[in-house]
Amino acid sequence: MELDYEVKEETMDVFNTKNLAMQAQKKLLGKMASKSMANIFIDDTSSDVLDELYQVTKEYTKNKKEAQKVIKNLIKVVVKLGILYRNNQFSAEELVLVDKFRKKVHQLGMTAVSFYQIDFTFDRRVLANILNECRELLHQAINRHLTSKSHGRINHIFNHFADCEFLATLYSPTEPYRSHVQKLCEGVNKMLEDGSI
Repeated sequence: MELDYEVKEETMDVFNTKNLAMQAQKKLLGKMASKSMANIFIDDTSSDVLDELYQVTKEYTKNKKEAQKVIKNLIKVVVKLGILYRNNQFSAEELVLVDKFRKKVHQLGMTAVSFYQIDFTFDRRVLANILNECRELLHQAINRHLTSKSHGRINHIFNHFADCEFLATLYSPTEPYRSHVQKLCEGVNKMLEDGSI
């Protein structure tokens, strides 16, 4: 089996086994992104949140394959970001962007939960704006590390979750969405308490 590593051309000018091993790890994990792989790298609460995101995406799109693709892309991006971070691949400037991204994800979690808990506060534009800010920070942080294919995955994820119609449907008081939002917010709230986001 031939592995076509996701490496930008300029990063391959010197043979480096550590970089090669990391690229192989990213590629392998990218090919194996599934619920079982996610469970190795993502804790139970995060996995439950991903399951709910899958269910609500499948319900909204009426398309099981599209829902699977969105969640697989999300898992791939999270795992690759984790690999880069754990292997100290980010420059000082990129670490600033990663920190801003983490803070923005924290803000997203707090906002999503508060919109659920406090009646009549939901504003889809606020959530969409925070999601789009997350997207831009992530693009900037990983720019020199991942290929255009990974950037495309990031856009696919955020195009779906930041869509105002999707957000309005998600936060509607009707079932099954109300139950999904409740489970999502319970998971996100636990992640906020644990400090994982």
